[in-house]
Amino acid sequence: MIARIFLDHPASVEETYFEHLRFAGWFAGKLFFAGFAALVHAILPCCFEKTASTIIAELYERTHNRGS
Repeated sequence: MIARIFLDHPASVEETYFEHLRFAGWFAGKLFFAGFAALVHAILPCCFEKTASTIIAELYERTHNRGS
């Protein structure tokens, strides 16, 4: 049960638990910043015009085909 909860998914993307923790934390930070940039852009359209979409494209590139 413990292995299924904590180890199976990281292993499926060829990472240890702590490597996956670090990557997922980095990913979450980028998503939070993209969301913040999108919110500011919604209020002030002249700010962060391409920031959120650039971050999303970067995250897609980093995760596409991981572990396959």
